[in-house]
Amino acid sequence: MRPVEAIDDLAAKAVFFSRRVSLAAQPQSYNAVMPIVQKERRRTEHRNASSRNLDQLSPEAILRLMSREDRKVAVAVARELRHIARAVKAIVRGMQSGGRLIYVGAGTSGRLAVLDAAECPPTFGTSPQLVQALIAGGKRAVTGAVEGAEDSVAKGARDLRKKKLRKNDVVVGIAASGTTPYVLGALKYARERGAMTIALTSNRHMPLARLAKIVIAPQVGPEVLTGSTRLKAGTCQKMVLNMLSTAVMVRLGHAYENLMIDLALTNEKLSDRGRRILVEASGKSASTAEHALRRSGHNLRVALVMLKTGVNAREAKRRIASANGNLRQALAQ
Repeated sequence: MRPVEAIDDLAAKAVFFSRRVSLAAQPQSYNAVMPIVQKERRRTEHRNASSRNLDQLSPEAILRLMSREDRKVAVAVARELRHIARAVKAIVRGMQSGGRLIYVGAGTSGRLAVLDAAECPPTFGTSPQLVQALIAGGKRAVTGAVEGAEDSVAKGARDLRKKKLRKNDVVVGIAASGTTPYVLGALKYARERGAMTIALTSNRHMPLARLAKIVIAPQVGPEVLTGSTRLKAGTCQKMVLNMLSTAVMVRLGHAYENLMIDLALTNEKLSDRGRRILVEASGKSASTAEHALRRSGHNLRVALVMLKTGVNAREAKRRIASANGNLRQALAQ
């Protein structure tokens, strides 16, 4: 493995390394080998002046403090809406050309990525292959710590290489610090392959941002518990990932009005929700909606076209196919 200083565009000459460190030769984590520096550049690692006496506060005072800090998250995310919109447009373009959305993260960032990707098939009726997530350490890391997994640049590139990355794919690297080697390695590999690269970080001027074509960097500031980026930084990541996947799927036609028209009816709760969606969307009675749902083979799209146009299931399917899946067009709206 080359020294970190030699990985020019990957580490972006990160100033927090003041001596040569070989990633292959050092058994410690990348945080453990960081030298003492004049000033920590990652704001998420700074101490929060408001919480310096945290261990002396009452439960109520701790919660009030956390609540005040959490209010800053939505404001920080709102300031990034222009960049989030650019990312949505890029992901939509990629998917319309046959590409996938691939999240890459470690620790909390990786777990949030796994969560968002896992929710897309049941919510939007998409293939599990369309939105995927890579987490440093693999499946074991979803529920527990896998020590050292995030410290390898090579493993990030290796795991993404296994996905047989294509130019139409979009890779979102997620790292609050903006310095996680696993994520840097994956994003560097994605850039080399010509895929669209997006960075989601709470530290804009870090190596991750320099590897991405689009940077989303909500500045949430220091955490109440110093360095615990599962707090504000994690909350802002969850918000942004929700925005990305939801806006992308809506733009791709996986919603009718504000209803989940491609909801997977995989259990009784979801089947009941599906019936209520049909009632809301069609204005018909629950019994009429239930009848159409059965005749459609429990396909909400087909059932809605049947209910709103009066055609049978076969004709409803034909209209949807003729409209290339565009439900508004199939309904002549």
